[in-house]
Amino acid sequence: MTPAGSLPPREHARHLLREMLRIRRFEEKCIELYAATKIRGFLHVCIGEEAVAVGALQPLGPDDAIVATYREHGHALVRGIPATAVMAEMYGKLEGCCRGRGGSMHIFDAATRFYGGNAIVGGGMPVAVGLALADVQLGRAERVTACFFGDGAVAEGEFHESLNLAALWRLPVLFLCENNLYAMGTALERHQSETDIAAKARSYRIPSARADGMDVVAVETAVREAADAVRAGEGPRFVELRTYRFRAHSMYDPDLYRDRAEVARWRLRDPITTFTSRLDAAGLIDDETLPAMEAEIAAEVASAVAFAEAGTWEPVDELERFVTSERGGT
Repeated sequence: MTPAGSLPPREHARHLLREMLRIRRFEEKCIELYAATKIRGFLHVCIGEEAVAVGALQPLGPDDAIVATYREHGHALVRGIPATAVMAEMYGKLEGCCRGRGGSMHIFDAATRFYGGNAIVGGGMPVAVGLALADVQLGRAERVTACFFGDGAVAEGEFHESLNLAALWRLPVLFLCENNLYAMGTALERHQSETDIAAKARSYRIPSARADGMDVVAVETAVREAADAVRAGEGPRFVELRTYRFRAHSMYDPDLYRDRAEVARWRLRDPITTFTSRLDAAGLIDDETLPAMEAEIAAEVASAVAFAEAGTWEPVDELERFVTSERGGT
């Protein structure tokens, strides 16, 4: 485990930086494509929150399950879903990871145990409890189900019901709250009488921690400690990751509820620029590192766009396909 305040070894540190840059450039391209009406429907980007997705997924292995929110592009990329499949999905193309039927908010890939992507606030929490219960019943209790959700989900009944059942049944669930201080346009203190979200989890007797969600190393350290405890059979764990989205809630959001000075203050804590400065000061990167990363990422993003552009639309005669199971069930 990397001690708080220290940096990981050179190659791992560069990996963390590259993954955050990869998410940032992918999301920036998505905004551009949305403006060009290539991507339609809803679009929620995670610019500013990259350290959470990158840091939190490092301790999770291929057998662990991931349940995310509708702001999940970064989680999907870090998990290993190809950028081509994610971009094609947002284009609504048949080559997307959900055949174009899910779109931006419903990225799903059973092959990587990435179970959404969920447009319902808090909707992934009972799904995570069910996945963890299934693992226990199938004798796979060493697996972890990591469940991401925002501070807005804390106001939902599913939050309390899911924490209660996970604690009662000592399920291997890792609850990860991406607290970006706003539930759509409502500030945390306006929808929660108790703003200490980790304290709410402790009220269910779930050991809880809090970490700086703008620091990728702090995120990885806190989540690794919690994941290790879950994997060891110690029951569920809860980590609150305080972060901030630099962009509006969605592309339709005029973002009139936040003071511009507040956004500017948080931008000074940009997880990518601050981590880059730390690596540079420690001699873990040089003048050639960032340009090389940027070139590789630009090529990957361009390839993803080209793949999506060349993709095909699902035939109209398949409109009702999958309404019922092709295995004979419903």
